[in-house]
Formats: sequence, C-alpha cells, structure tokens
Amino acid sequence: MLHSGNGMKEATMTSTKETLWRTLERLTAEQFKNFKWFLKEGDMENGFPAIPEARLEGADRLDTIDLMVQKYRCPGAVQETMNILRKINRNDLVQDLSNQSNEDHKISAALPRDDETRRAKLREMKAQIDLRIKEKQMKICEVRRTAELSRKSAERQTSDSRRAFEALVASVQSSLDKIIGEIDEKQKMTQKQAEGLIQQLEQEISELTKRSAEVEQLTKDQRDFLPSFSFTNEMLTEARFPQPSYKETVTQLKEKLSKDMEMFLAVTELNRLRQFAVDVTLDPDTAHPNLILSEDGKQVRCGDITQTLLNNPERFDRAINVVGNQSFSSESFYYEVQVKEKTSWDLGVVKESINRKGSMFVSPKNGFWIICLRAGEYKASRVHLSVDSQPKKVGVFVDYENHSVSFYNAESAQLIHCYTDCSFKEKLRPFFSPGTLHGGQNSTPLIICPVYGNCQI
Repeated sequence: MLHSGNGMKEATMTSTKETLWRTLERLTAEQFKNFKWFLKEGDMENGFPAIPEARLEGADRLDTIDLMVQKYRCPGAVQETMNILRKINRNDLVQDLSNQSNEDHKISAALPRDDETRRAKLREMKAQIDLRIKEKQMKICEVRRTAELSRKSAERQTSDSRRAFEALVASVQSSLDKIIGEIDEKQKMTQKQAEGLIQQLEQEISELTKRSAEVEQLTKDQRDFLPSFSFTNEMLTEARFPQPSYKETVTQLKEKLSKDMEMFLAVTELNRLRQFAVDVTLDPDTAHPNLILSEDGKQVRCGDITQTLLNNPERFDRAINVVGNQSFSSESFYYEVQVKEKTSWDLGVVKESINRKGSMFVSPKNGFWIICLRAGEYKASRVHLSVDSQPKKVGVFVDYENHSVSFYNAESAQLIHCYTDCSFKEKLRPFFSPGTLHGGQNSTPLIICPVYGNCQI
C-alpha cells in the first residue's frame, strides 16, 4: 500500500504540472516575462518566498513549473500561479486553472489504488520524463545552433567593420593627400612670388650700386656741381607680400573627417541590423481589391480595376493596403522595400488586430508604426520628416528589446525616422501601401527586396 500511495502522489504531481503547463502556455511572451518577475519578487505576505533570479533567468515554461513545484509543492504552486495571474490581469486563466485543479483532484481521488494502476502511472511518468529529456536535448541543439549563428554573425560583423574601417581610413587618407597637395600648391605659389620679388630687388640693388659708383667718381673729380637724380617708384619696391592661410584647408579636413566618421558609424549600425533580416511575403487575403500582387508575393501595385474578391474579415475594404504573411511576437526583425520612382507609398509594421474595414486613423496609439511619402514630403504619423536625399530603398527594423521601430535609407544608411517607447502587446505584421495611381504617375510597384551584401562608405 505504501508503494501504491507514492504512485498516486507522483501521479497527482504529474497531473498538476500538466495543468500548470497548459495554463502558462496561454500567456504571451510579455505576460510570461511579467509572471517570472513576480516569482523573483516573491509574496512573503501569503507565504510564497522569492525564487532566485539566477534560477529563473533563461527558464522556459516547463522549467518555471519545476522551480515552483520544488519551492511551493503542488498545491502552493497552483495557488501562487493564480495569485500572479490575477496581478497580470488574466482572471480568465485563474478561473480555468481553478476548475481544472478541482477536476484533477477528483480524478486522482477516484483512481483505484492497485498495482496495475500504479504501473500504468509509472509508465506514463517515464514517458513524460523521456519527453522532457528529449525536449532538453532539443533545447541543447537549439542553444548550440544559436551560439554557432552568433559566432558566425560576430565573424561577419568583424569582417564588415574591418572593411568599413579600411574604407574610412582610405577616405581620410585621400582627403589628407588632397589637402597636403593644396597646401603644397599654395607654398609653391608663395615661393614663386618670393623669388620674383627677390629678383626685382636684386635688380634695383644693381641700379643703386651703379649710381653709387657714379657719385663716388664725381667726388674724386671735385667738380663744383651736384648731380640731380631721384628714386623712382620702381626702385622702392615693397619687400612684403601676403602669406597664405591654411586655416580654411584644415577646417575642411576636420569637416570631412567628421562626416566620414558619422557615415562610418551609420553604415556599421545598418550592417549590424541586417543580421535580423527575415523573408517577408504579401498576404493576398488581406489585400484591397484594387491591389495587384505578384505571384511570388514580393511586389504590389495599384490597379485601375476593382477586383471581385471575397470580403473576408482580414481584407482591407477602403484603404489601399496589404500586410505580410508573416507575424512576429518576440524577436527583432528587419526587411527592405524598393520605393524608387514612386510618388506615394506607406511602409512599416502594424498590430495584427488593426481595423481593416472602413476608414482608419493611422497612429502608434492605434497600432500603426509607419512612414509615408505624399506629394514629395515624408511623414510619420502626421509629423514632417527631414530627409537629405530621396531613398530608393527603405529598410524597416523592429527592435523588440528596446521597443522601437526604425526606418533607414538602405543605400546611404541614413536614419529616416525612429518610433520609440512602442507598445508591442500582440503580434506585429509588415505593412504596405503602394498608394493610388495618381493618373499613372504612381504605377511603379513596391518591391520587397532580398537583404544581402552590405552598405559601403
């Protein structure tokens, strides 16, 4: 009977873990992060001590459940889970967990305590343990793969940075050589002026020496008259000339170095972001009926005929928009879109739940993080943007860790705009609008481009 009792106890623990696992699986990544934060803080008032942060760091949902059961035992783990779920406003899960826990208790209490049941439960437990082992092994493979990708990325970034720095040094050297050449030319001109002046002065000295000799001869002759002669302007040459200034030349070098360094840093940053590149295609089920998509889902343009399409809930019915097939919920990502020869377009990311019917107010508050071109002006949520040169290709980067969305000129590496303090509480999808035809002036498609190579200085 002792063994049978232990078997029932183990079966109950397994059932509790499964229930907790099913509950935590329904949390979003952000909610699960908040859940672990409350575990780290603890709840001593209700008798639940904190779980060390070092043990929670990197723990997935299964690992977190194991830590809770070890710390609080099964009933305590269930109770603390419900306490935290209330704090993160998931009362729906609290009710489901409460109902499931009661049901599991009833089932466990009703199980017959014979050896066959114990062996069946042990077999089930072994299968679950083996599954956990397999999951851990797969996770080891994933960690190794991630580490290898990180190593390759580091090598690539080192190589790219070295090439960019060598280009910067070459640019600086070229500027320095040019400036040294200019200084040398100024010095040669000054030297030529000096030699000309010296030659003129030497000629005047020769004339004066000749006259001095004449005066001396007259002195020896002891005549009663004095010669009359005057010094002409040519014999009073000013022995000065303006010295060249190199201040302007040096200032130009400083400005060139500053611009090159700024460009170097911008190119290095954009090349770093390109490691987050993802493959994006257009979702035809969301496209406005006037939009024409390419077969590979990489191009979209506005047509002059409204197509007869199923008006499903996902499809835009008034705005000339389409979103990507892919959605992203926790990892940073980057993609590039060709916009050259277009007079109007919109690009960015949106929440998956945005309204697709009727008119819409485009703003971060409503789940839109986009920039657009209208009548030669670039805007971001009605804010006018200052853009030095019209981009032919735009890069879009979503940084989940820093809660930001950035837009770049993918050829010059210039930052066009950055949304900060973004609230990413649900999945995001890439967003596209090629704009209306504008009498045929805006018929060029938006093209999702493969991300390869690197920006160059």
